[in-house]
Amino acid sequence: MDCQKHLFSLPNDHHYINCSYLSPLLKSVEDAGIEGIKSNNRPWKTKPNHFFEDSATLRSLFAQLVHAPKANDVAIMPAVSYGLATVAKNINPDKGNTIIIAGEQFPSNVYAWRRFCKEHNCQIKTVDAPGEFKNRGQRWNERIIDAIDSDTLLVALGNVHWTDGTWFDLKTIGEKARSNNAYFVIDGTQSVGALPINVQEIQADALICAGYKWLMGPYAMTLGYFGPRLQDGIPLEEGWIVRKNSEDFSGLVDYEDGYQPGAQRFDVGERSNFVLVPMMIEALKQILKWKPKNIQAYCKHLTANLEKGLPDHGYQIEDSEWRAGHMFGIRLPTSVSLQKLQQQLDEHNIHVSVRGSAVRISPNVYNDKTDISMLFDVLKEVADNT
Repeated sequence: MDCQKHLFSLPNDHHYINCSYLSPLLKSVEDAGIEGIKSNNRPWKTKPNHFFEDSATLRSLFAQLVHAPKANDVAIMPAVSYGLATVAKNINPDKGNTIIIAGEQFPSNVYAWRRFCKEHNCQIKTVDAPGEFKNRGQRWNERIIDAIDSDTLLVALGNVHWTDGTWFDLKTIGEKARSNNAYFVIDGTQSVGALPINVQEIQADALICAGYKWLMGPYAMTLGYFGPRLQDGIPLEEGWIVRKNSEDFSGLVDYEDGYQPGAQRFDVGERSNFVLVPMMIEALKQILKWKPKNIQAYCKHLTANLEKGLPDHGYQIEDSEWRAGHMFGIRLPTSVSLQKLQQQLDEHNIHVSVRGSAVRISPNVYNDKTDISMLFDVLKEVADNT
C-alpha cells in the first residue's frame, strides 16, 4: 500500500501522527458533508425514503467492516457513551456481581459501569497493567483472563488500550467470558478501521465505535454492533423512526408498539442526519476499499525504524506482538524533560499525543517516511542532549 496523502487536504509542513486524537477528513468525506448541507436548500427534494436509505447503507458498510451477520445488527448513535448506556440498560444484573475493566481505561467505558454497579449493588474489578515494562502486554492479558470467573457479570475492554496501544487478545478473553456466562462488550474506537476485527469470531455482545478517529468520519457519529443477547432490549429513547412501519409517513399516528428488526431499535433520534450520515458512508467506503489489514501493515512498516532505533537512545516500546501497529506508546527516558520534548515537537510541527511519561504515536495512511523521520530526529536529539 502506498501513501494516501493525496486523498486528504493536509499541508506538507505539518506532520500529523495523531489519528488516535482526531482523524483528518478525506476530501471525499468533506465533499459529502458540503453536499449534505446544500441539500437543505431544496427541502422538497428530501423524500420519506431518504430518511431510511442512507441509514441502511451505513449499517451495511459497518456490518461488512466488523463482519456482523446482518446489517440490522448495527445501530446508529451519537457517541460511545450512548451505546454503552444502551448496553448497561439491557444486561441482566443477576448473571454476576463483578464487572472487569482494564486499568486507566477510557472514561466512556468506565462511567457506564460505575453507575450500573451503584444501581445494582455489584462491583468493578480493575485489572491494572504490570509495573515492569518487559513482556507487559502479555502479562496484562494473562491478568485479565485470570480475573474472569463464575462471579463475572461483564468484561468491558477496548481491542487496544487508548493510551499506549497495548493489544488485548479479544478472542481468548471472549472465550473465557463466555465459559463463565459473562457479557463481553468492546469499545472499538481506537481500533476498528485500522485493525481487522470479526464480531462473530470474538462473539462480543456489543462493539461500539466512535466514527471520528480510525473510521475517518465526522464527530458525533458512532456505530454499534449488538449481538443476539441484547437485540430484544429496550432503547434509551422512544423514537418514531425505530418503530415498525415508520416508513409509511401517512400512518405515523397509527401508533406501533413494535420496533424495527434487530439493533435498529437502539438508534438515536434523528439518526437520518443528512450531513453526517453521507460523510460516514464515504469514509467507510474508503476504508473498506483499503482494507484494515492493509492499513495495519502500512502503519507497522512505516514505524519499523522507530521500534528498531529508539531503544538505543533510552526509549522503551512494547514488543510488537503485544501492541497495535497503528498506535503505540513510547516511554521516555527519565532524563528527558517532557516540557522540552513538547517544545521541540511544536517547533517542528509534529503532532502527537503526550500522555504522562509516554508519547502516543498514531500514524495512518496519509503519513509517509518524512513524518516518521522528523519524529525520530526530534526524539533522538532531545534524548542525546540531556
